Order: sequence, then C-alpha cells, then structure tokens
Amino acid sequence: MESMLNKLKSTVTKVTADVTSAVMGNPVTREFDVGRHIASGGNGLAWKIFNGTKKSTKQEVAVFVFDKKLIDKYQKFEKDQIIDSLKRGVQQLTRLRHPRLLTVQHPLEESRDCLAFCTEPVFASLANVLGNWENLPSPVSPDIKDYNLYDVETKYGLLQVSEGLSFLHSSVKMVHGNITPENIILNKSGAWKIMGFDFCVSSSNPSEQEPKFPCKEWDPNLPSLCLPNPEYLAPEYILSVSCETASDMYSLGTVMYAVFNKGKPIFEVNKQDIYKSFSRQLDQLSRLGSSSLSNIPEEVREHVKLLLNVTPTVRPDADQMTKIPFFDDVGAVTLQYFDTLFQRDNLQKSQFFKGLPKVLPKLPKRVIVQRILPCLTSEFVNPDMVPFVLPNVLLIAEECTKEEYVKLILPELGPVFKQQEPIQILLIFLQKMDLLLTKTPPDEIKNSVLPMVYRALEAPSIQIQELCLNIIPTFANLIDYPSMKNALIPRIKNACLQTSSLAVRVNSLVCLGKILEYLDKWFVLDDILPFLQQIPSKEPAVLMGILGIYKCTFTHKKLGITKEQLAGKVLPHLIPLSIENNLNLNQFSSFISVIKEMLNRLESEHKTKLEQLQIMQEQQKSLDIGNQMNASEETKVTNVGSQASLTLEEKQKLAKEQEQAQKLKSQQPLKPQVHTPVAPVKQTKDLTDTLMDNMSSLTSLSVSTPKISASSTFTSVPSMGLGMMFSTPVDNTKRNLTNGLNANMGFQTSGFNMPVNTNQNLFSSPSTPGVTKMTLGTPSTLPNFSAVSVPPAGAKQTQQRPTDMSALNNLFGPQKPKVSMNQLSQQKPNQWLNQFVPPQGSPGMGSSVMGTPMNMMGQSAFGMQANPFFSPQNFAQPPTTMTNSSSASNDLKDLFG
Repeated sequence: MESMLNKLKSTVTKVTADVTSAVMGNPVTREFDVGRHIASGGNGLAWKIFNGTKKSTKQEVAVFVFDKKLIDKYQKFEKDQIIDSLKRGVQQLTRLRHPRLLTVQHPLEESRDCLAFCTEPVFASLANVLGNWENLPSPVSPDIKDYNLYDVETKYGLLQVSEGLSFLHSSVKMVHGNITPENIILNKSGAWKIMGFDFCVSSSNPSEQEPKFPCKEWDPNLPSLCLPNPEYLAPEYILSVSCETASDMYSLGTVMYAVFNKGKPIFEVNKQDIYKSFSRQLDQLSRLGSSSLSNIPEEVREHVKLLLNVTPTVRPDADQMTKIPFFDDVGAVTLQYFDTLFQRDNLQKSQFFKGLPKVLPKLPKRVIVQRILPCLTSEFVNPDMVPFVLPNVLLIAEECTKEEYVKLILPELGPVFKQQEPIQILLIFLQKMDLLLTKTPPDEIKNSVLPMVYRALEAPSIQIQELCLNIIPTFANLIDYPSMKNALIPRIKNACLQTSSLAVRVNSLVCLGKILEYLDKWFVLDDILPFLQQIPSKEPAVLMGILGIYKCTFTHKKLGITKEQLAGKVLPHLIPLSIENNLNLNQFSSFISVIKEMLNRLESEHKTKLEQLQIMQEQQKSLDIGNQMNASEETKVTNVGSQASLTLEEKQKLAKEQEQAQKLKSQQPLKPQVHTPVAPVKQTKDLTDTLMDNMSSLTSLSVSTPKISASSTFTSVPSMGLGMMFSTPVDNTKRNLTNGLNANMGFQTSGFNMPVNTNQNLFSSPSTPGVTKMTLGTPSTLPNFSAVSVPPAGAKQTQQRPTDMSALNNLFGPQKPKVSMNQLSQQKPNQWLNQFVPPQGSPGMGSSVMGTPMNMMGQSAFGMQANPFFSPQNFAQPPTTMTNSSSASNDLKDLFG
C-alpha cells in the first residue's frame, strides 16, 4: 500500500513538474508568478487552471495553461487545427467584456511547450464541481471534491448564464455554440462566468437586419478538441446543419438538467455514430415526459422542458428566461443586486443596505462570505456608505470563526476604525464592541479598537459620551488590566470632572460603579475613592452615584474598605453629603443606611482588635510574672549560656569583673562612723538621727558646709532604697557633704551612677543579702564606692575597720567599664528615683538632714536627661524586680524606730 502511495505521489510530482517547466518558458511568467494547479476547464477540460499573482501589484489571478504534450498523438495538421481552435476561443473571450463572461487579465501567449493566458481569480469549472475531475491533480482537492452547490447558488448561477447568453444574443449577435459545464467557470467569489468561444458563430447579416448564423457541418474525422461537446449540442446542428440563438437555449436546458442530476447529461451520445444517436435523441425529445425531469425543481420543470423542445422557435429566449419566477428567489435577487451595485446611486444603495440584515440570515454562510462580503467591504472607500454597510459587515463577522474574521474582515475594518466622520461609524462600533474585543487579536485591540473607545470618551458629542459610558461595562471584562487602569479609567474620571453635562457626570459614576469588580482593591482605595471627593457638583443624582460607588466598594467581597479608610476619609466625606438640602427623604435614608453599616463594621472591627490586644497583654503579664519567679535560678544559666555568643574580649572582661566581684564579697563590711562637727557649725547629731530631721532642712546647707569625701558612701534598703547610711571621717563631714552635694547634686548629675546587679551581689555584704550600695562621687572622676552593711532592725551594730576600696577604684576607674545596673532598664526614671524617697509624712523622716536632698532626688533634681549614666542602654536586663513600695514604711520603722 505504501509503495502504491509513493508511486502515485511521484507521478503527481512528475506531472506537476512537467507542467511547471512548460509554463516557465511562456512569456506569461514574465509578469505573473504561477502557483498551484487547482482546476481544469474549457472544451474537453483541456485547460489546466493554476492560481497565480501579478508580480508588480501582487494581484491574484488564475493562469490557464494548455500543455501541448496532450496532443502529441495527433498529426501535425491536426495539432495545428487544435491550437487554432483554442486560440480562437481565447481571442474571442478577450475581446468580449461583460460581467457574465470570464474576465481576461492577460491575453494568450504561446511558447514551444504551451499556450497560456491569465484571468480573474477562479475556483473551478462547473464540470469539476459536478464531479468531472479530468485533468485535475491527484488526489483531488477537498475544496472541489466536497463542494456542494446550494439552491441559491444554483438558481443565481443559471440566471447568470442566462444573462450572459442574453448579452451575446442581443448585443453581440453571436451564438456561443458550446454551452457546457466545462465552459462555465465559477470564479473565486462563486459567480458563474462563460468561457470557451472556440465554436462561436457571429451573425453574417448587418446589425440592423435579422441575424443569420452560418453553421458548419459536423466532421467526425476532426479531433475531439476541434468539435463541440455533442451531449449538450442542439439536434439541428447535426440533423439540419443549422444553428441560431435558440440552439444555445437548448444547451442551457441540458446544463440545467445536468446541474440537478449530479452532472449527468440528459442523453449519452455515441460519437462513432453521431447521426444515429441524434435521430434517437430527437425521437425521445418529442416524447419527453415529466418523469424524465423528476429531479428538476417543479417551479422550473416546465421551462426546462420548453428549452429541450425539438422545435427551436418554441424554446424561450435568454431574456425571457431571466424573468421566470424560478429566479425571483430573494437570495438570487440579492446576489443579482450586488452584481449591479456599481450602477446604483447612493440613495438606492443605502435603501438596499438597510434591508440587507433581514436577508442575510436566509443565505448560506459560504455564499455570504464569497459573494456578499467582498461587495460590502468594497464600499468602505465611500465614507457616506460606511454607516449603512458596516452593520452588515459586523453581522457577517458574528457568524465567522475567529480565523475567518482575522483573515477576511479585520484587514478591511482597519481603516474604518480610524474614521471619525460620520459619527454614526463610532456609534455602530460601540454597539458591537463585545464582538470586536472577542474576535480581534490583543495587539490589534490595543492599536485600533481601544483608541476608538478613548476617542469616544473625549468626543465633543454628549450623546457619544453617554453611549460610550453605558456600553463600557458590557465589555469591561474583555479589556486587559493595564489598559483599563492606565488609559480607560483616567478618561472616565476626566469625563466626569470636566463635563458640563449632568447626564455624562452621572453616567461616569455609574460606569465606574459597574466596572469596580474588574479592578483590584488597592487601586480602588488609592485612586477611585479619593477621586469622589474631587467631584464639584452636589446634585442628588451625582450624590447617589458617589454613594453607590462607596457602597459597592464597601460590600464587595473582593474589594472592601479598610477600617482606617472608613474612619479617616469615607465617613468624613459621606456624613456631610448626607445632609445636603437637595436630597429627598428616600435618598437621605439611603445615605444613613450606608453610614450606619460602615459605623457598625468600624465598631465591630476595632472592638475586636482591642479585645485581642487586651488578651495578649494579660497573657504577656502572666508570662512576665512566671519569668520573674524563675529569674534568679535561670539568670545564672542564661548568663553562662549567653557567653557562647560573646567575643573573646568580652569574655575576658566578664571574667575579670567576676574575679573582682568575688574579692569584694570576701571583704568585711564597714561600720558607719559618726561625723565630727566643725565650728562654727551647729554640732551634728548622729547620722541616724540626722536622717530623721525635717526634709526641708536641705536649705540649711551652705557653701561653707564641708565636702563629702570621695570615699563617702551610703547604703540603700532594697525595699524602697530610702534607708541610706553615710560613712565618712568625722572631721571632714560638713565640708565633704556640702561640696559634694553642690558638685554632684547641684541639679547636674555628671558624676552619679547607681550600679545594681543582684545576680553578682557586687554591692551586697555577706551579712546583709540584697542590700544595694550607692555612692556619690566627685565631679572630676567616676564615683568611688564603699560597702556599707546595714544589719536588720534591732540587731546590735559593731564598728569595723574601714575596708580597703582599691578594688572598687580599679573596677570603676575611667579605664574600666561601668558595672551594669540591670534593675533600672525596666523602670521609668522618675518611678525608679521615687522608690528611694519616702512620702513627706513618713514616720522617722520628718527632720532628717539627708531626707530633704533625697526628696529632691526623687523629684528629678538629678537631671535625668542630662546625666549619661541614667541612659537605659547603660543597664542590662534585670533578673529581679524592685521590692514592692508598699513595704517601704515598715522597713523604715524597723530600721529607724
């Protein structure tokens, strides 16, 4: 099987190559490119038909080629007879010009191998369509093999042949002599055209007299190509050697019979005994009954019977045939009108095009595309006719596939998209915008279709703008998002803001509301909603349009308005609009309803948020309390574990600090010493009694008061930090106290630091755990600290030898880092200081000398913001918290009695 196919393929290839080589030597190829072999036609289907194009204009043509190899079997004089007959037929056709005759584009050219000429584009011959595939390429093209004539095509085709014969008989005074399916050509548009004038006979009488047509006797010895087809030839040709215009009408009858009988002629002729065959045919024609014409439509059956009458004078003439009721079909009349369109004026054309939409649905799609569409698009060059033609073209486009639309219709619409006058063109396109956007490729939409919409939005005509705004929502889903966002929406907004027409402004808002669902949430919130506040007019229709956009955005699942937008922008805009005097009760109620919905959602969302925050805060407090309870145990582990992320220098520094802290722990606590008064100052009481003096006694300190030495220290009770014990040499008490306070506390805190670290117990004496030490230092250097141990209330105090403070001096010198005070990082400065100051009425503190300065410390007398040592970054995270301030008064009572 495969070998047979290959053999067939090679044969076809060889034949095609032979024909192509034969054509290449013909002068026709100088001006035309020859393409594919598509059909055959002419007497005996001897002409091969190729598609082609004109080189200079790229105009499509059909190239008819007669290959001389077909007549190699004949003698030379027979070959000459055949060539002369073919030439004569083409030359006659070239001289004759009529819409029903095949149009010759280039006259006959002869070369050594072939004859060739060019015509209008051709589909096939009627014989090919009816199943005679002689001289066609193999396999036969499906376009021809599967071609079926519609009734309207058959009716109008036969009408066209009748009109062609009427032209020949009446105007040219010529008998064609060989009307057969081979000599009827269907052009690319499906029109039936007459060719094959090889045996035509012109009248021998002058034009003003009755025409007379000489006839040659049938010569059976001539090659078949030199004789007409006897199966379609009138009997008088053979039997009486006469011909007239009625002879062509007989041939028309036989063609009509063949068309309705799948190409089969009414009589088969024995060419070897032509006279006997025609005698028998004549007898059958005289007794022709309706049963023989059963396949012919009833409305034309009697006319066909008349055409086949033996007597020529009984046959209808060509002009009479064009007027029979059979051809009054609406489709045939429509096609006939299109063929004569060039003869009509604009008024007649416009009336015809207005009624055409009612006719088009009754016609087959192929007929519309092949015959009607080209005629319609040819009218686009006439701007006045475009509004009448365009609706029909778009109606045809609806029935076309996307591929057919892109190939056949879109190229013709391109120039029309750009036409701005008459304005009806734009209106028609807008009404069919969904069709255009569905079938037009994306690139062409951006280049041609959408610019037309933009022009409509910017048109000076209010009616055009209104129509455009009403139509846009119907095809908004077909517009790509970038074009919608960057081109369409800005133009709608401009139309709303700049128009003087209330209808345009309202329609703009309605249009925006309808296309919101095709936009994203943030574009609506950031671009559309702020635009609403720019609208100047306050007419009720405009206000309701604004409300509608707010409501659509608020309620749409995809969009929605955020709580912040509601509170900050939407409600402040809507509420004043709701009390505009122009609104009626129903409109006001609509505003209030939307506002209430927004308020309810605002309340619900924010309340939910606050409840969630409260729950989170309570959970965090619970976690903090748990962490504080375990802080002491976890701190050591945490500190050890955290060392893994320290640098080597930091680890060395930490180790040294721990070593010095260990030394500090091993030292004995110091016993507070009594200050010795210096004249003329009033004798100083014991330090414990001094602390109980009136807190306002700070004013009694003067410039002459002695400084507190650099080694003076005080100890704070951990509960509130209020019990402070000072230990300085007696003979320096006044001077050191006064100057030290002036230098360090005189509303500047440059030399003050309070390191606290309960984990390392740097300032806790062995005998008093948890006691925190604080030191007032000199302004010239970082403070020096001395450890002071405060025994529990009621315990007996014993004076101790002053402790060596060199370790602390080394630890807190300028070259060493400060010890972090973890406790302070979580306390507010004022709160932290206040913990060291008892209330004004605290027992035992009413007349203390140091009570007043410390109260001033509690009131930010140390200048928190000026002192760098109070910066939160100087303190590490506290492992424990300050002792509850509620126990302060009890501790003071226990300590001071």
